[in-house]
Amino acid sequence: MPLEDYGALGDGRAVALCGSDGSIDWWCVPNMDSPPLFDRLLDGKDGGRFAIAPTAPTMVERRYRAASNVLETIFTTASGRAILVESLNSGTAGRLPWAELARRIEGIEGSVDFAIDLRFGRRADTVSPYFARSGKHDVFHVGSVLGLFLASDSVAITQRDDSGITASVTVGAGERATVAIVAGSDEPLIVPDIAEIDARIDLSDAEWRAWTERLRHDGPHRDLVLRSALALKLLLYSPSGAIVAAATTSLPERIGGDKNWDYRYAWIRDAGYTIKAFLRIGATAEAKAGFTWLLKRLGYDVPRVCYTVGGDPVEPVTEIAVPGYRGSLPVVTGNAAGDQHQHGIYGDIFETAGEFVACGHILDGTSAQTLVHLADLCADSWRQKDAGIWELPEAQHYTTSKISCWQALQRAVELADAGHLPTTGRDRWARERDRIAEWIEQHCWSETRKAYVFYPGTERLDAAITLAVRFGFDGKDRLARTLDAVDAELGVNGFHYRYSGAEREEGCFLAVTFWMVAARAALEQWDAAEATFAEAIRRLDRGVGLYTEMVDPVTGSFLGNLPQGLTHLAVLQTAATLDSRER
Repeated sequence: MPLEDYGALGDGRAVALCGSDGSIDWWCVPNMDSPPLFDRLLDGKDGGRFAIAPTAPTMVERRYRAASNVLETIFTTASGRAILVESLNSGTAGRLPWAELARRIEGIEGSVDFAIDLRFGRRADTVSPYFARSGKHDVFHVGSVLGLFLASDSVAITQRDDSGITASVTVGAGERATVAIVAGSDEPLIVPDIAEIDARIDLSDAEWRAWTERLRHDGPHRDLVLRSALALKLLLYSPSGAIVAAATTSLPERIGGDKNWDYRYAWIRDAGYTIKAFLRIGATAEAKAGFTWLLKRLGYDVPRVCYTVGGDPVEPVTEIAVPGYRGSLPVVTGNAAGDQHQHGIYGDIFETAGEFVACGHILDGTSAQTLVHLADLCADSWRQKDAGIWELPEAQHYTTSKISCWQALQRAVELADAGHLPTTGRDRWARERDRIAEWIEQHCWSETRKAYVFYPGTERLDAAITLAVRFGFDGKDRLARTLDAVDAELGVNGFHYRYSGAEREEGCFLAVTFWMVAARAALEQWDAAEATFAEAIRRLDRGVGLYTEMVDPVTGSFLGNLPQGLTHLAVLQTAATLDSRER
């Protein structure tokens, strides 16, 4: 299915992707980075799925419930209309200590016959699913995962074997039936009554709405801000506070291409930006959890680019022998960025710390010492080459990396001046900050291009330079001219490629377009900012409000992993910036 035809459910530990055809094609159990129980997304023929769909031809309408991550799909057939309501359930005390995927079918008018097809993934044929009797229950086993298929009495199971379950149900107007999966991994299993599970769908909906009601944002784009906030909330791994980049692996940046990555890990950059977004809208609990997690990770040894949701180093890339989304290979776990160094992590953590205290919050002594250590590392290492914000295999003196080092030391000085950090290194940080700015001006500006270039010695452009405006680097003139150059060379149909030459390898990177809007707004180019933003949102209006990493600028098709945190936080921040304009 097109990626824009998927919606996402979440419970603070994992995310399930539900297609408009009624099939759940991706769900890792019990955690975001666990092996998938359902993986049809990457193995269209033999992958696991949990499908509920009318047996007759149907028209489909989809939406999230207002201010909620509970998803509704309305099926209309010649004989009637029915609605499928889906939730990864939570309880009154928050996340349940088991995975509970609930799907309710409600008749609206006439009657509709539904077929139910449950098939378990085989993890590239490394496990063989089976059922085993335990007391009065048939328990399925897939590797270390065990679980139950539970259903209302009206659901008729027509087949149950080791590969899965087929069933059917008919609902008339006012009738309802619920099916669910309750699962865990190497742990005792709770067996709730199906009526309890059904009731928890509405309880989960109420909990989502209660959360969004507490968010602080008013303005023309409030609904858009809330939808992106809800998407970001799905990516917060509540047991640790880690914030993953996306909920999937190996969805291609170009159909048939090989730039397929596992994004089910927590990047310092993405987490830092998300924390800032949470702070902006008053989601203080989520911001605090994420910030604490970041500081604790960075307090150990040499800081890494990314970590597992449990805080461990990310494993090297391993290829998985499945066909891939629309034949796009490789399918992988792990990520090579785990062994890279990016100067950007310094700017990201200090920008986050600066926003945290600007909102009136307090740093503890241990966290302050961690930040002092990071500032010293930055001051020592900024002259070295790195992998850059785009994690490229060729180490270079990337301009955006140098700007991130300038940003880190500038924020460190500001924090020290405000009494949030010890001042012992303050003057040294200020001198190194100024040296970085001078180095950038001498080596990274091209009079030929009238722009900051990707790195010294090239005339190529990097769209990430748009972030420098928000960071407060440089005067307006050079950055404004750089934005114009990026728009002219990297902009296509209202979207933007990441850097010169990227059009041969991938789609347009959605976050860049929204960074461009924010940069234009910061330069007080409000009309251009609002026009670009409106056109991008209009062209992305293809599903239920979930965004991927990239888009094909010609067809509008979504590309890359989803839901993509970097995209949603860029949308949220940009929409909030536009709404804050004094008219």
